[in-house]
Amino acid sequence: MKALKKSYVSGISSKPLIGETIGNYFDATVRKFPDNEALVSWHQDIRWSYRELQDEVTQCARGLMTLGLQQGDRLGIWSPNYAEWVVAQIATAKAGIILVNINPSYRVHELEYALNHSGCKALITAEKSKYVSYVGMLQTLAPELETCEPGRLVSDKLPALKAVIHLGRENIPGMYTWGDLMTLGHMMAPEALTIIQSTLQFDDPINIQYTSGTTGFPKGATLSHHNILNNAFWAGEFMNLTERDRLIIPVPMYHCFGMVLGVLACITKGATMLFPADAFDAGLVLQMAEKEKATALHGVPTMFIAELDHPEFTKYDLSSLRTGIMAGAPCPIEVMNEVIEKMHMKEIEIAYGMTETSPVSFQTRADTPLEKRVSTVGKVYPHTEVKIVDGDGKVVPIGETGELCTRGYCVMLGYWNDEARTHEAIDDSHWMHSGDLATMDEEGYVNIVGRVKDMVIRGGENIYPREIEEFLYTHPKVADAQVIGVPDQKYGEELMAWVKPKKGMEITAAEMTTFCKQRIAYFKVPRYWKFVEEFPMTVTGKIRKVEMREISIAELDLENEAAIETA
Repeated sequence: MKALKKSYVSGISSKPLIGETIGNYFDATVRKFPDNEALVSWHQDIRWSYRELQDEVTQCARGLMTLGLQQGDRLGIWSPNYAEWVVAQIATAKAGIILVNINPSYRVHELEYALNHSGCKALITAEKSKYVSYVGMLQTLAPELETCEPGRLVSDKLPALKAVIHLGRENIPGMYTWGDLMTLGHMMAPEALTIIQSTLQFDDPINIQYTSGTTGFPKGATLSHHNILNNAFWAGEFMNLTERDRLIIPVPMYHCFGMVLGVLACITKGATMLFPADAFDAGLVLQMAEKEKATALHGVPTMFIAELDHPEFTKYDLSSLRTGIMAGAPCPIEVMNEVIEKMHMKEIEIAYGMTETSPVSFQTRADTPLEKRVSTVGKVYPHTEVKIVDGDGKVVPIGETGELCTRGYCVMLGYWNDEARTHEAIDDSHWMHSGDLATMDEEGYVNIVGRVKDMVIRGGENIYPREIEEFLYTHPKVADAQVIGVPDQKYGEELMAWVKPKKGMEITAAEMTTFCKQRIAYFKVPRYWKFVEEFPMTVTGKIRKVEMREISIAELDLENEAAIETA
């Protein structure tokens, strides 16, 4: 009897991994392309060459050292997308300071946890955004700022925090301005930074990213130079990025998508980073693509949907676009086809991974057959292993569904100050368990079919929401759709679909039910329908299905069903 081929792949390449720190690699890029445009921030009216960016980075790093930050200390950054974010990212890497990414949507309780859990000694913060005052929340948490000297904070609630730098220009009690920080850089001897940079190792931790876990407090995924620099390099390789490319980065910097697949990918190739706004704005993305002759664009599927759906979409010339990455959530096949055809992004690629894997482990390539490019997340990254396992941890045969696990240079160092949860995620053989359900075909292409916890079990039938979402996109009036499970006394769970109609179109539950009954198995037809203009989302554009379920249970009056205990 012939043995079934197992769902395991190992990425190979003739190119070795980069054994360098981010700071050293950045300096090498500057030497190659000193006058190339490095960063354009429209909302700040900033244009820097690579040499000018290096000057900003050096001054910032020296300023941080003057504040007393040493190798291994943690510096938080709590801000939407600004040029200073990029400067701080590279400056901390040069000085060996661990950058702690704090979600811009965090409020007081979450901020307090992140700062204390990571032990941040200093914090760079935006002054405010369209919706919130960052400075106001910080003053609520640390009222001692009102009376302390900048850099001398002694706070009851934030015992580790000593210095706060805000990105505004006005003086705020107890805080430095960004200009103050840069001025402090003159007080540090140039050779001091050079010496520190020369002693750093590429396996040193350099970044902590707080994941948005659905239960309990967020976990701080701790990443090294080696993790994220190599991951960024391969992202750029597969997009065929060069120093002539110009990449729009509308995704948040605090997330791996922005800072690794965006900023670091550009730095590894000498390409230009383009920031249209401090937060995502579909109109400004389209405008920037035309005016700056962008060749590449990143985004999560909801961003691309918003761009395609923009009322003035057809007026923009997007012919300069060539490539980019769509990631962060499963991509509807219909949306992928529209991006390729209507946005001229013939080489757009799908990437898949997680913060804990720096983040990418799979990506399509520019020459991937269209059918595979729109229906899979591509093939494994070089120097990375992936397997798909069943509930007992055994590798499943090709074509069968199981949990995707990753091993290699990209796997995080661990969760900061959390050995127990690190061991839950990374097993004794160093496999990172993703929690994602996937299948693999004979050629090694992988398809993500859902989350282990998202799977809906209706009357004994295992149902994967992704499959039904893909089907719902084929309805001519549907712009977007998300499927969840809600509690049911008879079947345990029932399906509910949240549907976003295309602009100017109306859909009824009866219409959708009829559409489904004619085309898919009866048990896959959603029992409940909700029509919305938007979905609850994280700042990175990921759909918050947990929140959707809570809202649905309340609106459908299913609290009693939700309280039923199961074995």
